[in-house]
Amino acid sequence: MEWLTSIRTAINFIETHLEEPICAQDVADRVYLSPFFLQKGFSLMTGYGIGEYIRNRRLYQAAMELRGGTEKVIDIALRYGYETPESFTKAFTRFHGATPSQVRGGAAVNVFLPLTIQISIQGGNQMDYKITPMFPFKVIGFQKVFDSETAYEQIPRYWDEICEKYASRVYAGGEPESPYEKALVDNCIGEYGVCIDDIGSGRFRYLIAGKYAGGEVPEGMVVYEFPRGDWAVFNCIGPIPESLQNLNTQIFRNWLPGNPEYELCGNATVEWYDCVNGEKHDPDYHSAIWIPVKRKDEGKKA
Repeated sequence: MEWLTSIRTAINFIETHLEEPICAQDVADRVYLSPFFLQKGFSLMTGYGIGEYIRNRRLYQAAMELRGGTEKVIDIALRYGYETPESFTKAFTRFHGATPSQVRGGAAVNVFLPLTIQISIQGGNQMDYKITPMFPFKVIGFQKVFDSETAYEQIPRYWDEICEKYASRVYAGGEPESPYEKALVDNCIGEYGVCIDDIGSGRFRYLIAGKYAGGEVPEGMVVYEFPRGDWAVFNCIGPIPESLQNLNTQIFRNWLPGNPEYELCGNATVEWYDCVNGEKHDPDYHSAIWIPVKRKDEGKKA
């Protein structure tokens, strides 16, 4: 399914199922996309996470029903997924700035209408990228699970945590003393940041990783193998994480929508960091984003 069509279909699906217990996984299944890619693209194109969008639409619809009828608050709360009047009132008041009873009495509400996706493509296919075929390869790294809606803020903190705990001493020139420090040095851990979508429910695995050179895998670390395939490699120049996050936004807003040749495939993406030249806060620091893709005509040739 074409990318913009997928986002529009996702919104339509949400609108017709607001009174049902749907989640990001259900929406992704409807549009045949990885939940990770859908969550990321939806957020970058609309400014809302899928869960946040569903919650806001339900609270707005609930407000309209309170204003226009006499139905009990508990019945409206249950219809829109809240188990108690208290939990509904708390969420409702936080969103609208007024309680359900105040809105029923005429208080103003926070208007949240269905989104309409209208995009203007400006130079989307002129970005600095190349399509690169890659053989299967393995990475090894430290792993943590993140929520798609908060990952942008939390992942940089995870890098700081791992660097302080395992890398600061060896980066300063010290010899590896623990299995983790040895694995970090032997496999150049920190060259890759890997997002793997195989959990569901809006959550994904993130690895601070390096190319696996063989040998011991310390307890708590993981090895992940990428299959053979084509990757879109987007180069990035600028300080981390701002420049890489900006590039990620451009890919999903400008490059993917309406791309005549390529579409997403697979369930993992890679951030590449130059571990040899420069510091990550330098204005000319080099990094990249790798995204697995396939030609749109592959299915027709099969």
